[in-house]
Amino acid sequence: MYLVFVILAALLDILANLVLKKSDGFKNKFLGILCMALVLCAFVCLGLALKEIPLSIAYSTWGAIGVIGTILGGYYFFGERLNLLGKLGAILVVVAVVLLHI
Repeated sequence: MYLVFVILAALLDILANLVLKKSDGFKNKFLGILCMALVLCAFVCLGLALKEIPLSIAYSTWGAIGVIGTILGGYYFFGERLNLLGKLGAILVVVAVVLLHI
């Protein structure tokens, strides 16, 4: 059950990142406030997960899902593309989290 909280926290974090981009640096006040609320909810979910999952595993998993999800969201919604070095970095993030879980 606690892994569900980590995944939910990561999804909320991804949504917050995409809303932040859409807010144009908090120029759109509603989207800026929504972004902050989503980040708060993400941390609440992460905090609930920490009752059972070690911090190192929970935080790295949350971060990796957030990074990959934000990359995909930026590509899909905003047409942002990574260069070769960025793609390599994303692969290394995933590999690092997989190694932590082994």
